[in-house]
Amino acid sequence: MIGDSAVRPWGSWQVLDEGEGFKVKRIVVEPGARLSYQTHEHRAEHWTVVSGTATCVVDGETLILEIADSVNVAIGEPHRITNEHDVPLIIIEVQHGTYTGEDDICRLEDDYGRVEV
Repeated sequence: MIGDSAVRPWGSWQVLDEGEGFKVKRIVVEPGARLSYQTHEHRAEHWTVVSGTATCVVDGETLILEIADSVNVAIGEPHRITNEHDVPLIIIEVQHGTYTGEDDICRLEDDYGRVEV
């Protein structure tokens, strides 16, 4: 739903737009925080950094993304975003796929104890 938002242990997100087969989010990752190492069964993601520097792991490869840099994450690829700096990291995420619900997350590793066994 447009305008949906959530606070997470690593920062927050807000839905900017969504429709059939896509969702656009604004993601804020606080300094020193990182999202879980995860996969998605039904969606791919495209990340563009709009503020800060992102250290991303996509399918085992570490990438450093600066402002205006972007990366694609294919369906099923393990991935993680980390903010190793002292200012908030802001990313625009475009999801596309058959399902973009928040429950399409399989956490492989998580700093906040959210991995299901």
